[in-house]
Amino acid sequence: MTSSITVARVKQKRIAELISHGKRLDERGLNDFREVQLEVGVIERAEGSARVRLGKTEVMVGIKIEIGEPFSDVPNQGVLTVNAELVPLASPKFEPGPPNENAIELARVVDRGIRESKAISTEKLCIIPGKKVFIVFVDLWVLNHDGNLIDASAMAALAALLNTKIFNYEIKDDEIKIKPGYTQLPIVDHPIAVTFAKIDDNFVVDPWLVEEQVMDARFTITIDKDGKICALQKGGYGYFSMEKILEAAKIAQQKAEELRKIVVKG
Repeated sequence: MTSSITVARVKQKRIAELISHGKRLDERGLNDFREVQLEVGVIERAEGSARVRLGKTEVMVGIKIEIGEPFSDVPNQGVLTVNAELVPLASPKFEPGPPNENAIELARVVDRGIRESKAISTEKLCIIPGKKVFIVFVDLWVLNHDGNLIDASAMAALAALLNTKIFNYEIKDDEIKIKPGYTQLPIVDHPIAVTFAKIDDNFVVDPWLVEEQVMDARFTITIDKDGKICALQKGGYGYFSMEKILEAAKIAQQKAEELRKIVVKG
């Protein structure tokens, strides 16, 4: 146990030393993302789907559309639900079974970015007010974990939503009749998450697994298409000063714009 702790401390010291000089083990700049690869329409039977590779991190998202009842407090709006599964093959630390706290947090952060940016026009998902609406299920599968699951998952979710189609329908005698053809899911915003890791007194963008293992804290800023912050999430036991948060916000706005072009184009 003592030797493993010693190795971890040596690794952390080495990574922190490099970062203090503006360098990283994988030779990226402190504010550089890894290469993003995006595919859409990867699940044939889903209403929408996408797969994102962020370096070696890989996430796949499938969208399912069903008809159900609205929530009583928003009878004229459709429903969004996000779930995440950390597939055991993706990491030795992932175990089969019900979602753990990491999977729940991942789903909530992705959900919050979509919801708070009002990315989906939920009013247009209403079929019969107070009775029937479309329910959008966003299912995330982490296929390989090499750090920064949040940003990869958020990009994959947005790409999958942009790829999603809803079947056409008409209402006769208060009943829903499915018609031929499909309509694009009404997407009106494109939220992008940008995650920072704090290591000693410095932070880096898009932490990969080695950096996550030694970071003091994690901070995610989700930016909408107008460059405004729509969601924040902190993880870990460390802290970010207000000065660092403001600095991170400016970087996040720039990086979100760059990533959005990749996702929307995909």
